[in-house]
Amino acid sequence: MRKRVLALSTLFLLLLSSQLFGVEIVGPEVRVGFNEIMVDAGLSLDERILSELKSGMEKEFTFYIDLFKVWRGWPDEFMLGKKFVQTLKGDSIKGEYIATSFDGETYIKKRFRSFASMVSWTLHKKDIRLVNHIKELEPADYFVKITVESRLRKLPPVIGYLLFFVPEKDFVVSKNSPAFTIEGEK
Repeated sequence: MRKRVLALSTLFLLLLSSQLFGVEIVGPEVRVGFNEIMVDAGLSLDERILSELKSGMEKEFTFYIDLFKVWRGWPDEFMLGKKFVQTLKGDSIKGEYIATSFDGETYIKKRFRSFASMVSWTLHKKDIRLVNHIKELEPADYFVKITVESRLRKLPPVIGYLLFFVPEKDFVVSKNSPAFTIEGEK
């Protein structure tokens, strides 16, 4: 009996670790200057997800880029954030790839002939202006948290509530930037 439990727990850990270590957030790099906070970040996918995209499966990735204020002895305070929804789809018959991006205001749809260029455009965020005026923030230590989630399937809300044991997300990963200080006027 002990051997079965040990074997099953080892198998579970191997399966869990293969899912966790395949996707990784690159960055985030934070630049503070010229009265604004700019963020660069990206997502590195594993071979399984890349092959699914190449075969024509549609994937949706949601990027959350959040600014937190560091508090000593208290939970960190959420200050503001941005959300980007990226959708990737490959059409192997036509030999083209379609990507869409929505940031809450602007919807962009692009067609690509190269799979690598689609992945680069969609999964690497450059020069995202998180704060326009640093003077609006209190002098303190801050950090940026990047969270990326991938939807496994879109279930109708009622079915999602009834079949609560069926996972709706393929993965959720997050990473924090190093803390940086915003100083007040001197």
